[in-house]
Amino acid sequence: MDTELARTFLTVISSGSFISAADRLHVSQSTVSTRIHVLEDQLGCVLFVRNKAGTTLTSAGRQFQRHAATLVRTIEQARHDIGIPEGFSGTLVIGGRIGLWEEFLLEWLQLMREARPEISVRAESGLEPELMQGLIEGRIDIGVMYTPQSRPGLKLEQLFEERLVMVSTAARSKPEPQPGYVYVDWGPEFYARHNACFPNFGGPSLTANVGWLGLQHVLANGGSGYFPERIVRPHLEARQLHPVGNAPEFSMPAYVAYPLDGDRDLFGIALEIMHRVANARAKAKADRRPRSARGKRASPVEGG
Repeated sequence: MDTELARTFLTVISSGSFISAADRLHVSQSTVSTRIHVLEDQLGCVLFVRNKAGTTLTSAGRQFQRHAATLVRTIEQARHDIGIPEGFSGTLVIGGRIGLWEEFLLEWLQLMREARPEISVRAESGLEPELMQGLIEGRIDIGVMYTPQSRPGLKLEQLFEERLVMVSTAARSKPEPQPGYVYVDWGPEFYARHNACFPNFGGPSLTANVGWLGLQHVLANGGSGYFPERIVRPHLEARQLHPVGNAPEFSMPAYVAYPLDGDRDLFGIALEIMHRVANARAKAKADRRPRSARGKRASPVEGG
């Protein structure tokens, strides 16, 4: 079977529709439809039910998903095995949002290397759609992100809650978006809560889909925005940034996603270290919270 057909099938699952899959694969919707029809002809069954809401797997589709993922993962595993650096016994591919690589995953990386020095680690960054696709195809072993989607064959575990706070280069700023405000796209839940808290906000002059990019712009050019408190803390202590008093705060969970059939030994130690780092940071955050609490809290931004 052509692995391209299996990859297209898995892309439809991860993206939720033929249209989104076509955008992600950089092909036309008709190409995606043709590939799925060819695949269905080869298998002699219908894999998807298409409706206005997108696509839904049939029972045959759910059964084939496991085989498609195994097929693609086998090819990727062969590439991993062939590409294992000399002196190492295996490779682990970790994908995460850029903001989660700052501090959290970097700390995990060092501890993982100390615990399993015989394992070569490949670190990648990306947004949620890319990370989910990599997990489903088997190109990524473990993904760490804010808004994962529940998919068959994958397990999600919450690591910690990110605290998003409004900060500004101005020492005194009103508790709502001002000129120079940078809107960071932290996901649909954040968008909904942001709109509810700032109903009169007309829209930003700059939107960034990566928090690091928005933060660098604010530091270089002035302005304000919502960023994880753990990332901006050094800038607050250095007085490069200032907390915006009485501005709402948002809570955004961070998750780890991994395949249920992953290597228990290797995945087990990697996940154990992640939870250990997350728990240690949560404890440190709780110890600081009474002294640094500022602003008023808004409803949490729940990750899917």
